[in-house]
Formats: sequence, structure tokens, C-alpha cells
Amino acid sequence: MQYMLLLHIDEEARNQASPEEIAIREEGYKNFGAVLTEAGVFRGGQRLQWGPTATNLKRMNKKLVRTDGPFTETKEQLAGFCVIEVPDLATALEWAAKCPVVDHGHVEVRPLWGDGHACGA
Repeated sequence: MQYMLLLHIDEEARNQASPEEIAIREEGYKNFGAVLTEAGVFRGGQRLQWGPTATNLKRMNKKLVRTDGPFTETKEQLAGFCVIEVPDLATALEWAAKCPVVDHGHVEVRPLWGDGHACGA
């Protein structure tokens, strides 16, 4: 079964981190990706640009409404994602616990439907 690991961080705290702290975090993410790949569970993923670059669209009263910047009212923003393929949720959670983001943010683990319906796929 495939699971998406949604990586959330506090962007403001990240911006206040020292260059050394950022380098250590980035090395941790590279290592995590390498371990996922070596284990054969990695199916894809990517970092996202910062929250202020986001644009959200929704329809309200038959009118399209655009909101620039992060839409959520939380300090933590979606920073990236990866898709893994593992036998069950317990295994997905074991992998999520190894992700460096748990030290300065959080990981949301969600199973994929796998029915190909998202975005017309």
C-alpha cells in the first residue's frame, strides 16, 4: 500500500535557524531519502517552495476566490512530501518516525486511495 508522508515545518523558526543548523537538517533529509531509496520503499517526493509562494483557489457563491500565501491559520506549513510503498500503516509510521522533520515539525501520514481519481489521473 502507498502512503504519503506530508512534512510540515514552522517556516519562521526555520528562517531563524543558523546556517549550520540548516545544513545539518538538509543533510538529514538527504540521508533519509537515501535510506528510503535503498530500502526500496521510495516512490516519489519533493520539497515545496515556501508558504508565501502558495496560491489557493476555491469557489464561493459560484465565484472563484483566490488567496495568495499560506491558507492555513497555523504556524506550521506543508514543506514537502514523499510517497512510500509499504505493507501497512505500522510500517509507514516506522518510516515517518525516521524523518528528520519530527525533530522540528511533524509528519502527517496518509494512505493513498490508489484509484487514479485525483486530478483526472
